[in-house]
Amino acid sequence: MSDVELGAVPALGSVYGRALTGAVRRAVRRSGPGAPGMPARRLVVHGVRADAARLTAYLHLLGEPANDRLPAGFVHVLAFPLAMALLTADDFPLPALGLVHVANHVVQHRPALLTDRLTLTARAEHLRPHRAGTAVDLVTEAAVDGHVIWTGTSTYLAKGLRLLGDAPPKEPPAPFVIPEEPTARWRLPADRGRAYAAVSGDRNPIHLSATTARLFGFPRALAHGMDTAARLLAAVGPGRGDAFTWSVEFAAPVLLPSTVDVRVAADDGGFSLAVWRPADGKPHVVGRVSAG
Repeated sequence: MSDVELGAVPALGSVYGRALTGAVRRAVRRSGPGAPGMPARRLVVHGVRADAARLTAYLHLLGEPANDRLPAGFVHVLAFPLAMALLTADDFPLPALGLVHVANHVVQHRPALLTDRLTLTARAEHLRPHRAGTAVDLVTEAAVDGHVIWTGTSTYLAKGLRLLGDAPPKEPPAPFVIPEEPTARWRLPADRGRAYAAVSGDRNPIHLSATTARLFGFPRALAHGMDTAARLLAAVGPGRGDAFTWSVEFAAPVLLPSTVDVRVAADDGGFSLAVWRPADGKPHVVGRVSAG
């Protein structure tokens, strides 16, 4: 894998533009035996510093305390355009438009600071069959002075697209057991997607309004998955420590406006996370934060 150094983090607006123009790639293709080729490169940007005003707005929206530490979800925000640049490249084997973010796994060794000059990287790996199509991992990292302090693995699913010759896994999804008692109830307004887009830069049209979401087959705008996940992490509070593992699975999107039940509870060695629909217990997000 070769490194490709960029002068700056790509602008998400131009990246989403490439996703739209590249929407003609409708299926996984093979030129020969084996899985489709993955981009054999890692995108690298040096000297990235967080903007103080943007960080403050993010902390306020997500419910994090005001300080000079970057929440793990904010580091994801900084690195996300690099991952999107890989997803929208002409040689990426899956169509970027329509990919579904199904899981996220973060390992933080120590908090990134507002004063840190970060080296951000992104690479794609582990293209594989999934029971509902084809999955791939986008791995982003943040390093300071050559030491990786944060690694995020975002798993995306191309629904209905199969790797030729590969049988999908037969394991059913793990059943969701509704927690006995929620620890909170969130009332998410219709403009929550726009509010998160303002602090994250992720202006995917499915999150912005019912009008733009309907263009992609959704009845209303959807909450950003990483908004919900990061708000769960914020609810854990100082108990997560400086070094932790944070994993979430996105079971079903949250339509906006919406009311959801939430449980963030300490258990053996960490915290369990869950968000579900009060009416019928349908899960939206399940996850866990573990120390170390």
